[in-house]
Amino acid sequence: EFRRVLFRSYCEAMSLHIGAQKDQIAPDILLPGDPLRAKWIAENYLENPIQYNSIRNIFGYTGTYKGKRISVQGTGTGIPSISIYLNELFNEYGVQRAIRIGTCGAIQPELKLGDVILAIASSTDSAINRRALNGLDFAPAADFSLLSKAASIAGSSAIVGGVASMDVFYDTTDAMEKLSEYGVLALEMESTALYSLA
Repeated sequence: EFRRVLFRSYCEAMSLHIGAQKDQIAPDILLPGDPLRAKWIAENYLENPIQYNSIRNIFGYTGTYKGKRISVQGTGTGIPSISIYLNELFNEYGVQRAIRIGTCGAIQPELKLGDVILAIASSTDSAINRRALNGLDFAPAADFSLLSKAASIAGSSAIVGGVASMDVFYDTTDAMEKLSEYGVLALEMESTALYSLA
């Protein structure tokens, strides 16, 4: 709270980590972890993209796609990093629909390189949900109407199922084998924060 008060005294219209003006971010946003992927998406898919953020080299852009105003914001890697950006996007900029896009590691043998996964739920080994709910385990899930719409647009090319957001990238435990037994499709590092905070 102290940092927020200090920063607000510097510039009332900006958030701490994004720093955009209130109207520069669209209600619909894509969230790749890699800021250079956000830049690439903006340059290759958005018409007239305008960069609204470069604080800490985490880039954000707004433009139009097929006439619809869309933003794309890098979030960095891991639950703590994406949580910073999600809190500011939801609370300071009024984002209504947030879609995490990026890569993951498949743990089911039938999945192939390039398959598209739509995550219905996200297991985690992170304590972030327990901290928010006084020690309870919360199983965050996608908004059904948004997930259903994405699945109908993607058709049979997308696989719908659970993923797991893990805190450790180079994990030496047997967590991957156990999650695979339970039908989890892939491992990544951010979706549980998105679903919980949304």
